[in-house]
Amino acid sequence: MNLPDTAGRLTPDAPLAPLVWFKAGGAAEYLLEPRDVDDLSAFLRGLGRDVPVMALGLGSNLIVRDGGVPGVVIRLGKPFSYARAGEGHRITCGGGTSGILVSSNARDAGIGGLEFLRSIPGTVGGFVRMNGGAYGREVADVLVSATVVRRDGTVETLGVADLEYTYRHSNLTDGTVVVEAVFQGHAAAPEAIQAEMDRIAAAREASQPLRSKTGGSTFKNPDGHKAWALVDAAGCRGLTLGDAQVSEKHCNFLLNLGSATAAEIEALGEEVRAKVKAQSGVTLEWEIQRVGVAK
Repeated sequence: MNLPDTAGRLTPDAPLAPLVWFKAGGAAEYLLEPRDVDDLSAFLRGLGRDVPVMALGLGSNLIVRDGGVPGVVIRLGKPFSYARAGEGHRITCGGGTSGILVSSNARDAGIGGLEFLRSIPGTVGGFVRMNGGAYGREVADVLVSATVVRRDGTVETLGVADLEYTYRHSNLTDGTVVVEAVFQGHAAAPEAIQAEMDRIAAAREASQPLRSKTGGSTFKNPDGHKAWALVDAAGCRGLTLGDAQVSEKHCNFLLNLGSATAAEIEALGEEVRAKVKAQSGVTLEWEIQRVGVAK
């Protein structure tokens, strides 16, 4: 593969398992960590159109298949991790910024309304792309604009309406990388913001297997249903396949108990979908992204 020059870091055959929460899966053919937006734009502009491109955040909602990911995986590192408060109770964040850093910096600036981002275990790039949400709110409620680098290297700033958000979905095409976002909050006392963040953190700790190798919410909530309740009713709580398990604490979470392969984790998810369909007639849709090729 003929690759353009980069001012960042380009690593061939880069293991992805250490970079994703499940700690399973294969390698990226190439892993790019760009130096800045201009570097990323120039790289994509010079990259052959037949080369697949995928953005990787914290890997918290991702199954990387055991055969790895062909093409170039883009990971936004330290240059893209920032959250800067501005006028009008807005905060500007890099695509590599974690949700907890966004909400913490907003708290310090007295910007309320973004506390729920603390509970999304990913980066701005990821949750802007998929309209991430928790505790009754979602990115569509607070996003002002997002700056993206398209697959052809074009840099664009899009308003929230341009993204045509629906539940856990935007219209951003494959290979598009979110490099910055602006969120809108409201004036609030830092103490009140911290109290709400603490409430959310305690609720997550009580209900979710946070200290396990997991991928977060596995299936989308179907209209009129909670995915976890459908999984539970189908008798899947604690179900195992190899070292993969449906969490007993929250059965919309899959776990890697030790050395599960990505194939085992995905196959367990498909078994759950089949059991739920047979029990309730509801077809669960994956919320976790599954990428790469099977081994």
